[in-house]
Amino acid sequence: MMTLGWTDGNTFLPINSCLLASSNENNLIGPVEQFDGRSLAAKRRKLAQMKGTDVMIELLRSAPSVGHAADYVLFDTWFSSPAQLIAVKSIGLDSIAMIRKNYRIYYEYEGEQLSIKKIFSICRKRRGRSKYLLSVNVMVDKDEKIPAKIVCVRNKKNKKDWIALICKNPEISEEEIIRIYGKRWQIEVFFKTCKSYLTT
Repeated sequence: MMTLGWTDGNTFLPINSCLLASSNENNLIGPVEQFDGRSLAAKRRKLAQMKGTDVMIELLRSAPSVGHAADYVLFDTWFSSPAQLIAVKSIGLDSIAMIRKNYRIYYEYEGEQLSIKKIFSICRKRRGRSKYLLSVNVMVDKDEKIPAKIVCVRNKKNKKDWIALICKNPEISEEEIIRIYGKRWQIEVFFKTCKSYLTT
């Protein structure tokens, strides 16, 4: 189940969701042979068979039409590809996300296309008791370019490891990016609660 929710860091309110299903008709259990394509059920069925990344954009698009607004969209690594960051920007929303640490996704840094691991390895890290290890401005490039800021922080679960956050608005301070992204934890609590009731 993909859920769109609103949070202020203390309260989490689920405002829309989608049960994801296979796009392959042969994999569906109990398919409906005849239904009115104009009905809400048909629209939900169609949405459920879309790719998860496309469903996310549809849920975000629908939120303002029913009175929901937010300063930032927060999401984890599943949605943080350059294409997805640009898609969120195209509907007029700012985003802060955790990004994957691999060598296959590139960001433009000082005129070069580099992975986050490469950027982290070549840049000077902050020492001492700083809240973050590294902060760099990059360009996210996929069909179009948008400026962004990447902030690397220590992984609380493993002090030798680090995680990277990306913010579409490079004007925001590093401390503010970390503080705002921390509010996303509320959806994890929500998912854990759901699983405790919905699983056997």
